[in-house]
Amino acid sequence: MSEPIDADVLDFAHRMFDLARAGDAGELAASVDAGLPVNLTNDKGDTLLILAAYHDHPPVVEALLARGADAGRVNDRGQTALAAAVFRRSEASVRALLAAGADPAAGAQSALDTARFFNLPEMLTLLEHAR
Repeated sequence: MSEPIDADVLDFAHRMFDLARAGDAGELAASVDAGLPVNLTNDKGDTLLILAAYHDHPPVVEALLARGADAGRVNDRGQTALAAAVFRRSEASVRALLAAGADPAAGAQSALDTARFFNLPEMLTLLEHAR
């Protein structure tokens, strides 16, 4: 059995996820540069990148991708950062994720499925031109 995570470490991790949600690209990038795993994942399988995309923070998305974030990671619900960016109609994040190699068809709830389900023709056009 593994040892419990130290409370200070857990608090720090929660703060990093909050930075991704809030759009604090500077502090989050500095933390990654100082050794924070760029693909840090929470208990739902959400990475910092997925949270930044879902909360519509293109500068954070770009900063994390520049530091090697995995654009193709899928969370526990089968969602990707690209699907989250499409849902939020964030053209800047969608373009950055596509440029980083994100697959529009990846995940149980893919970006393509999201664009079709929510009737987002402008997002569907972006995704289809990437294929």
